[in-house]
Amino acid sequence: MRRLSSSKRVVVNNGVKGEIEWELRPGGMLVQKRNMGDASSAPMIKIKVSHGSYHHDIALPAQSTFGDLKIVVAQETGLEPKEQRLLFQGKEKDDEECLHMVGVKDMSKVVLLEDPATKERKLEEMNRNQTVLKACEEAAKVRSEVDKLSEKVIALEASVGAGTKIAENEFLVLTELLMVQLLQLDSIEADGEAKVQRRVEVRRVQGIVDNLDKLKARNSNPFSSSCNAMAVSSKWEAFESGLGIGSQAPLPSSTIITQEWEVFD
Repeated sequence: MRRLSSSKRVVVNNGVKGEIEWELRPGGMLVQKRNMGDASSAPMIKIKVSHGSYHHDIALPAQSTFGDLKIVVAQETGLEPKEQRLLFQGKEKDDEECLHMVGVKDMSKVVLLEDPATKERKLEEMNRNQTVLKACEEAAKVRSEVDKLSEKVIALEASVGAGTKIAENEFLVLTELLMVQLLQLDSIEADGEAKVQRRVEVRRVQGIVDNLDKLKARNSNPFSSSCNAMAVSSKWEAFESGLGIGSQAPLPSSTIITQEWEVFD
């Protein structure tokens, strides 16, 4: 038996030559295919769409489909049509089903549900964004503290450059405070942009500590060579590559605190 296609054109033999296009509706009913002109000229109805505690009054032509209704609902709720599930009289309706064919009339009630998979995906994205935001805020706090410490290091540099003798304890205290900020950065669970910010701040603190060690060496012996600077550079290479520094050349006492540090991402 020949199967009937979803749309078919026939010639009406009523003395006037013309064509009528048919379409197969859900349930196997063959009806004349409507066009956009038919829909726009159809009487308007108002549908009450319930979405949780929210209610929307949607007006559209009576011969519209549930797919058409989803497009209008998307403008009201922000939910994309593919994210919507429309229920009428307790049953979910397909996009192709016509409102008037299933009994939707003026002031009928339709229930809108958000697709569970979409809802779960949005929730995961929201949680991920909150985690990134929290990490960025924590990195900003560290940055603020490092700014203050950096100003003190700059002041020390000016004093050493002017030939003023600085107490060694001042270098040790600043180094320890900078290491505390590195520990704070290490405790931040970062991803995405927050991870980039953390890495930048880690390298910034490392640079300040390097400079502080050089200043300490100049303060102790203004005529010393650059060997201390080379040792400090080797220390950070070991720090970032995950290698221990036990086999490296002896380092200034203020940098020994980094001996057992792990790699920062």
